[in-house]
Amino acid sequence: MTARKTWWKTTIGVVLTAVMLFPVYWMINVSLTKTADMRKDPPNWFPFDPTFDGYRAVLSEQLPYLGTSLIVGFGTVALTLVISAPAAYSLAKLRPRGGTPVSFVLLIAQMIPGVIMAMGFYAIFLNIGMLNSVWGLIVADSTIAVPFGVLLFTAFMQGIPNELMNAATIDGAGRWRTFRSVVLPISRNSIVTVSLFAFLWAWSDFVFASTLDAGGKLQPITLGIYKYIGNNNQEWNSIMATAVIASIPAAVLLVIAQRYVAAGVTAGAVKD
Repeated sequence: MTARKTWWKTTIGVVLTAVMLFPVYWMINVSLTKTADMRKDPPNWFPFDPTFDGYRAVLSEQLPYLGTSLIVGFGTVALTLVISAPAAYSLAKLRPRGGTPVSFVLLIAQMIPGVIMAMGFYAIFLNIGMLNSVWGLIVADSTIAVPFGVLLFTAFMQGIPNELMNAATIDGAGRWRTFRSVVLPISRNSIVTVSLFAFLWAWSDFVFASTLDAGGKLQPITLGIYKYIGNNNQEWNSIMATAVIASIPAAVLLVIAQRYVAAGVTAGAVKD
């Protein structure tokens, strides 16, 4: 009876999943399509005669851009964790004066459009010499991830039982030792979540990259894809091949991190 009643739910789920994944399939299909067949009507729904010219172009032209994106992504993750985890620990457990207004300001900071922030960063970086540099991109991307990280860490750390903190204090641990040896290990799932979102934001960023690093020697993959686009440029197989390759690191991280993101932050921390 249950199977009969739920078959339609499964069907709807399969259809919706197919609709959401169709752009991914089409991206792969176009990446294997020959340039002469790009304007074919109707288009080829399956690459019967595939070409790998786009992927050869990626391996010969886009690898430096991919390397830069990895550096920017992991640099953004490191800077975000270094700033947001201690800040959230202070807001959640130390309760400093002005903590509530600070949390509100962080929430407001996430509502500022990236274009406005990019214009401000351009003027600042131009004066201090960080324009067209990888470090400038890391700092700029971190400004988006840090407010999110602080708010998420704060929510997680507020759920850590105070008994654990008191036990560490009784054992002679100071605030820094308690944070490093007790709070951070328990917050493993929140660390993975913040790291994942920080990396994805940095990996997919185009606004900051095109504004702050358009003339740099090391540019991220988003600018590498953009170089294929022009009025007289029809290298769609190269564009889509680059997009496929650029999607692999993000997809792998999502698959690896999904169980940590879904797990409870304090599961097993204390006994009932």
